Amino acid sequence: MTAAAPTVLTARALLLDMDGTLVNSDAVVERIWRRWADRHGLDGDEVMKVVHGRQGHASMALLLPDRPVERNHADNARMLAEETADMDGVVPVPGAAEFLASLRGLPHALVTSADVPLSTARMAAAGLPLPDVRVTAESVGASKPDPEGFLKGAAELGVDPADCVVFEDSGAGIAAGRAAGMRVVGIGPRAAAHGPDVVVPDLTRVRVEAAGGGAILLRVG
Repeated sequence: MTAAAPTVLTARALLLDMDGTLVNSDAVVERIWRRWADRHGLDGDEVMKVVHGRQGHASMALLLPDRPVERNHADNARMLAEETADMDGVVPVPGAAEFLASLRGLPHALVTSADVPLSTARMAAAGLPLPDVRVTAESVGASKPDPEGFLKGAAELGVDPADCVVFEDSGAGIAAGRAAGMRVVGIGPRAAAHGPDVVVPDLTRVRVEAAGGGAILLRVG
């Protein structure tokens, strides 16, 4: 449920998902995963319920549980290349540019299931600057909903997980943030079903201020 009045959160660092949170890449994700579903005789609608937020091979392991892991990784590499070559319809989430501008000089990191080439291409296509600290698919051994990525982001920033706030849109990402012991701001229509601390339609509803003693004040809603 969207907050009727602003919720105020205090943090020392912000950890930001990319797809669905900063960048709206739904058009290309739908194109590529529905093609994949057709190739494997799977229902496209059911596939789309699984794939958001996870690395591709992790989604494939859920959807085709009997398939060898090596085939999932090979398939995932091909799909990442397809996604990196297809920026048609990739746009910023409303308010993303202003939100990132407000974080200059404040501790924050990108924590994404995309790899370096895909995350770099999508942020560029959306006209958004890449945060200095980035945790990508290459950085972790386990995909969201495992908390590894968010815990690595907190460690790189030197901030206790309990002092981090995660921004996420997907069930897998929200579960990862929760498992990391962090509070979660849900962004967009997918988020509400997965129990974030607060949810807003987009980033126009988030205000960031530097507070005393290195704290970050968030007004959400």
